[in-house]
Amino acid sequence: MKLNQCYRIAAALLLAGLLPAAAQTAKLGAASYALQPKGIDAAAPAAPWRSAALLKLAAPTNQWYSALIFNPKPEVIYAQPLTFKATPAGFELALPAKLVVPTERRDVEIHYPHADPLLISPMAFAPGTPKLAKASDWMIDVSMAQGSDEWLATVAHGSPYVHFQISRGDIRLRLPAAGERFDSGKDPRVIALRVKGRPYALFGPTGMSWAQVSPTEWLARLPAGQGYLSAAGLPDDKAETLALFTRHAYAFLQDTQVAWRYDPASSSVETTFKATTRIMEGPDNGPLLGLYPHQWFNNAAVAGRLGPAFDSLRGQIKLLAADRFTTRSRYTGFVPFWPGISESPRLGELADVMKIDLRNARRMMLEIGNGPYWQGKGLQRISKLLDVVEQQGDKAGSEQLLKLLKSRVEAWFSGESGKTYLHLDKTLGTVLGYPEEYFSIEQMNDHHFHYGYWIRAAAEIALRDPAWAAKAQWGGMVDLLVKDIATDERGRADFPFVRNFDPYEGHSWASGIGLGEYGNNQESSSEAVNAWTGLILWGEINGDRKLRDLGIYLLCTEIESIQHYWFDIHHQVLAPEYMNKDVSMLFGGKYAHNTWWTDDPRQIAGINILPVTTSSSYLGQDPVFVKGRLEALKGEMAIWAARGKKVDPPDIWQDIFAKYLALADPAAALTQWNRWGAVELGDSRTHTLHWLLSLNELGIPDPTVQADTTLFQVFKRSDGSRSYLAYNAGKAAIEVRFSDGKTLKVAPGKLERTR
Repeated sequence: MKLNQCYRIAAALLLAGLLPAAAQTAKLGAASYALQPKGIDAAAPAAPWRSAALLKLAAPTNQWYSALIFNPKPEVIYAQPLTFKATPAGFELALPAKLVVPTERRDVEIHYPHADPLLISPMAFAPGTPKLAKASDWMIDVSMAQGSDEWLATVAHGSPYVHFQISRGDIRLRLPAAGERFDSGKDPRVIALRVKGRPYALFGPTGMSWAQVSPTEWLARLPAGQGYLSAAGLPDDKAETLALFTRHAYAFLQDTQVAWRYDPASSSVETTFKATTRIMEGPDNGPLLGLYPHQWFNNAAVAGRLGPAFDSLRGQIKLLAADRFTTRSRYTGFVPFWPGISESPRLGELADVMKIDLRNARRMMLEIGNGPYWQGKGLQRISKLLDVVEQQGDKAGSEQLLKLLKSRVEAWFSGESGKTYLHLDKTLGTVLGYPEEYFSIEQMNDHHFHYGYWIRAAAEIALRDPAWAAKAQWGGMVDLLVKDIATDERGRADFPFVRNFDPYEGHSWASGIGLGEYGNNQESSSEAVNAWTGLILWGEINGDRKLRDLGIYLLCTEIESIQHYWFDIHHQVLAPEYMNKDVSMLFGGKYAHNTWWTDDPRQIAGINILPVTTSSSYLGQDPVFVKGRLEALKGEMAIWAARGKKVDPPDIWQDIFAKYLALADPAAALTQWNRWGAVELGDSRTHTLHWLLSLNELGIPDPTVQADTTLFQVFKRSDGSRSYLAYNAGKAAIEVRFSDGKTLKVAPGKLERTR
């Protein structure tokens, strides 16, 4: 056989994953990752629709605009309060209106679709294929260049404007119906039109003129060298509103940036939003920023400064004439685990279920799915079982579970288990876990959900064995997973800035490539919270304050958004026509009470509760809401049964709902739970019973009391007495000061409790 023929055969085997090769893997401490997918495993999707500069950086997947970079014909961009779409004919702008959509579930969805748009386009050349030309924290530039001709649109979350820049020629405006002009006509730069009942305005440079071609077409005749135009949707057609928009129309957004600061002394996070602008002409009046409810509600920093408001899918978006603003969130803490139960008439029952779960632990780690999501859930399931077994004093059982956790993580991290492995894709800038689950590779979905479980489980191991978590051992691979979902630096080539998180909307997005006519989406807000608590714990254990602070910022901000946009506990967001207590699926352009895999009401409700851990106390912030939500579930189940539907088992996730109820009424929850009933596959009977018994003893979480340390929790009983917990992940003793004056000394590596 000829030598070059041998090389070809070897290369083919190598590509098929049938030959080992040092070049296929890279070491990272004791771990290793693949440099390319094995065999026929899927690769990360290409994201070619970016500028040359952005192609050198990690791709910004999982954002509100991510559809731009994966598709030459991108979907609608939901920027709130406006919607946009880049088309071969030009750039569309619309001010969406509420649409109430009945469903087969006998409820409704609320849509704000991209409909009846204005089309704005260059006259001297045809727009090119849209590309992402620039991205900052809540603003993007969309380039539709054609050869040397530039057509650039700048859009941003909260902004009522789209800013256009054009290299030459005039601009055409096409309307979906005849427009009624309502400006005075005194400013030749400005035209304001009422189109199908929606008010819009456009603002051009000095020296331009507007020419009407037909009832549905206008031309902006631009002076030489002044190739720019602003278009805006207006909250109303009042003269003072148009004057306000005219003053700020020439402040073109250039950059947007979010900065956060965690203050341990006050247990709070201050977030600053800053916009940088370029003044195209006239005085520097600064930009108009649209604040979402989670940004303006109970925010003393903007009280009395807010102007007109838009009705939107996210509630009222209120305008602020400023280039920056701040918000403040409380950090209410969590501890890795709760103390053991020593006095309870049900101690024997707890011992019984512990014995059964210990015997079945290996099987419980993986009951469904071989990929990173279900294996991650299995890891956290066992780590939460470990918490209870350890706190109940079973040393042999805790050692068994810790060994089991380590062996499963190491099998993945070493890359030696064959079909399960991690791959670092340097083209897109991501870590991929194989085998794929829920399109986590082909569509880049759910990385924060999947890796959040792994990071949290690794942190639980590190609590017991710091040497295992050293970078020279297995910690380096955990750091890589952290970077995939939560890199805090912008403009990197390896990973994008906080991949899944939307700093302005204040929550995560699950879809990586933003498929669908209603934009990006997120279903399980609670699994996002689980990821951020993993970051906090991993950072605290390793003395990484920067990561800890990032995790606290992400956690506090996500929770604020959940309370508004998923649960609406402040009654500022959900439409009066919406029939459900909560939102289970949040999209850029709609919200719904459903799931991706079933319309069973129990799973619809539970997907935004699980996994229930010590960091789930935020779910009990409003006990009245908790009880009301569970009461509403009864009616939803009756409607579901009337439609001839059923689920097996009929009490699916009953443990999740008992734990949820315990955040409002521990005694009722303990009575409700059925020891022999269904168990959610990310939890165990042991952890559920320990949770219920703990809250019956401690009381419900009390978010009104904070502490000057990272890992703490406060509970309040019905008689008004409190219990205080604090964990010390450091190497020196600390004295924790609570905001109500209580103090607690905590030794290194210990959980302490006081009343």
